[in-house]
Amino acid sequence: MRPFRTAEIIAVGSELLTPFKADTNSLVLTTRLNDLGILVAGKAIAGDDAEMLAALVRLALARVDLVVTTGGLGPTEDDVTREAVAGALALAMHEDPTLMRAIEARFERRGLAMPASNRRQAMVPDGAAVLVNPAGTAPGLWIDAGEQAVVLLPGPPREMRAILDGDLKPRLAARSGGPPVERRVISTTGRPESAVDEVVAPIYGAWRSGPLPITTTILAANGQIELHLSAASDGSDAARQRLDAAVGTLAGALGDIVFSVDGQPLEAVVGSGLRARGWRIAAAESCTGGGLLSRLTDIPGSSAYVIGGVVAYENAVKVADLGVPAAMIEAHGAVSEPVALAMAEGVRARLSADVGVAVTGIAGPDGGSAEKPVGTVVIAVAVIGRGPSVRTYSFLGDRAMIRTQSVVAALDLVRRALSSANP
Repeated sequence: MRPFRTAEIIAVGSELLTPFKADTNSLVLTTRLNDLGILVAGKAIAGDDAEMLAALVRLALARVDLVVTTGGLGPTEDDVTREAVAGALALAMHEDPTLMRAIEARFERRGLAMPASNRRQAMVPDGAAVLVNPAGTAPGLWIDAGEQAVVLLPGPPREMRAILDGDLKPRLAARSGGPPVERRVISTTGRPESAVDEVVAPIYGAWRSGPLPITTTILAANGQIELHLSAASDGSDAARQRLDAAVGTLAGALGDIVFSVDGQPLEAVVGSGLRARGWRIAAAESCTGGGLLSRLTDIPGSSAYVIGGVVAYENAVKVADLGVPAAMIEAHGAVSEPVALAMAEGVRARLSADVGVAVTGIAGPDGGSAEKPVGTVVIAVAVIGRGPSVRTYSFLGDRAMIRTQSVVAALDLVRRALSSANP
């Protein structure tokens, strides 16, 4: 059998074609496949349409060695992946008795009667190998198609990963044909994509040729810029060492806008800095409405360094709960550096924190003026025993984008305050 060098992923589900649901399974699949030396050459999304899905499978088999679908293996009428793939490969379907007993037993263990519709999940194309799903009732399926293969995985991420890292992994490893891919990510914030690219493009241009070329991609997220570096391994440590050296070169050129070279999100970096100093943080939030504390507490163990905070939308709350002088708000406005500083110091003192951070701004779409347009955000950080820092930002975008950028900027201002303080 020829080895698998290329793959295509097809995510199945009409909900993935709406603004309300994103395909995240393909990100996990791409990582696992790359780790085995299988290059993902393309991705597609299909709705719950058997004819469309069958056509996509046939097209993919004309281009790659391995096709992996996710989703559409449930018990309902709109779960069409089994039938569509069987049709694309001209295979008949049959009920697998062993699989049927396993599905029945799963319901029995939970004290439930199995709905008749779940019998559909025991239907498999002729010649397919069943991939055990320890996390649900929808089995995965491996179907050989000559020298190629089609793999069917369920859509729920927990179930997909259970099969991917269980029954499927050794099958893929036995057929992988390319070198594994080494990757690195450099995360930055504080400069736009064009400014980051202006610094790094002259450096990494020379890395795209040679015996171990490095592929580079620059990606803009809301408030952050990421540099993705990858190189195919030759089985030695050469690719790893080359990537590590490249990361060091780029991070050195970019300076303090780099907050992570190991995949840590900004909130984890801030948490690590607080832990290292034995400090705790409190937040006063106006326009972000608790978004900053939400990001900080996304990290497991954050209770060791996050005390809490105050969401102070109304000026009366800023005065009563944070101790901001009403005269200060009257003189400078709620969105101003003096008020942000007073909010940060107020929340730090009132919650007995080592670090206080405050965000006040105009997220829109209304509320802006010629002097302070929508997107004007002021962030302040107060650290016990040290002078405070404050900065006024002008963010672009809709309300959600401005709020997200505000949270990222606040985390970064805390990071910078921590980096200037000795552990």
